[in-house]
Amino acid sequence: MNNRRVVVTGLGVVSSVGIGKDTFWEKIISGASGISKVTGFDTTDFQCHYGGEIKDFNPEQFMPKRKIRFLGKTSQLAIAASFLALEDARINLTGITKEKFGVLVGTTLGERSMEEVTEAWAKGGLTNIDRLKLFQAAANNISAGIGIQFKAMGLNFLIPNACAAGNYAIGYAFDLVKNGDLNFALAGGSEAFSRVAFSGFQRLYAMASDKCRPFDKNRKGMMLGEGSGILFLESLDSARKRGAAIYAEILGYGLSCDAYHATASDAAGVAKVMNKALEDAKISSEQVDYICAHGTGTPMNDKTESKAIKEVFGSRHKDVLASSLKSMIGHTMGASAAIESAACCLAIKDGIVPPTINFETSDPECDIDCVPNIARKKKINIALNNGFAFGGNNCCVVFGKASP
Repeated sequence: MNNRRVVVTGLGVVSSVGIGKDTFWEKIISGASGISKVTGFDTTDFQCHYGGEIKDFNPEQFMPKRKIRFLGKTSQLAIAASFLALEDARINLTGITKEKFGVLVGTTLGERSMEEVTEAWAKGGLTNIDRLKLFQAAANNISAGIGIQFKAMGLNFLIPNACAAGNYAIGYAFDLVKNGDLNFALAGGSEAFSRVAFSGFQRLYAMASDKCRPFDKNRKGMMLGEGSGILFLESLDSARKRGAAIYAEILGYGLSCDAYHATASDAAGVAKVMNKALEDAKISSEQVDYICAHGTGTPMNDKTESKAIKEVFGSRHKDVLASSLKSMIGHTMGASAAIESAACCLAIKDGIVPPTINFETSDPECDIDCVPNIARKKKINIALNNGFAFGGNNCCVVFGKASP
């Protein structure tokens, strides 16, 4: 039981290009942009007024109305994505051991309710704080809310590992299912729009004013986004027993916590974590068909990731395709790696690699095939999902086509 094969049988995605994995994937492979003018808060003081904001999200479609007021938007997005993943997996929750059903979710900033509580206190003191906001503010509500909603009574974790958090959650869930600590797991990430994030990245001069152009010579920075991606994991034997459709098998993952720089890893750190993931999966770089790149669109990140890809893949660095979803949905922070993991599973299933849109001018320092502007048909047996975070807190997950 301590070496079970782990597969993905359900996908739930809530994003600015669409809600539900089918709509999301249709838009992504068509190169649609989910970037629009931000309406959730006033952007007057910012240079950037655009982002991957979800405009058509109705939480009442996914959870009881009476519970919504106790949940912040990050929790609402996570519960919605979990609902969609469970629906997609066609799992009968009444017939499973709840103590073996776990939840692992990553985030960067948690709930934006915390900044609202702080702002209210600063303006009017203790009595100005809305008590309901206090219920919403705790970050652990994100994973706990999923557990309560779906009666998952197994291990429950909130992983705040910034922009790699979704991959961390999926990797840890993979271990727990593989070892038999869990039979089923909902794993991924969630993040709602936040003025704090907008302010922070604005002050770091990391945001573009109009659009995100990953790997383009004239890239100016990232666009922020919001959303949630949740994968339903179970053992291969379990999936076969209940006749579940399988998207992909998780082959392994790698971690790197090398604090090379205050805001990013260097190429050695990125190459290191990619190699660790391949080693854990027991495959060589020659077997990888697709990299879902971190690809933020910032000058340094894209240059660093490209250099690392060339180091890991050598003469194959142009043969392995490496595209960035952030060009379409923005950087969804703690949800980004999880949404991109869902894309890896769909790329394996359908044999289609999503494009990097907004690409116009090649950069000699980003000498990779980023699938510019148009999706490409290609048989994908193995996909590597890159997730990098501040301080070199990185995690890469390897997905493969499930063999007999």
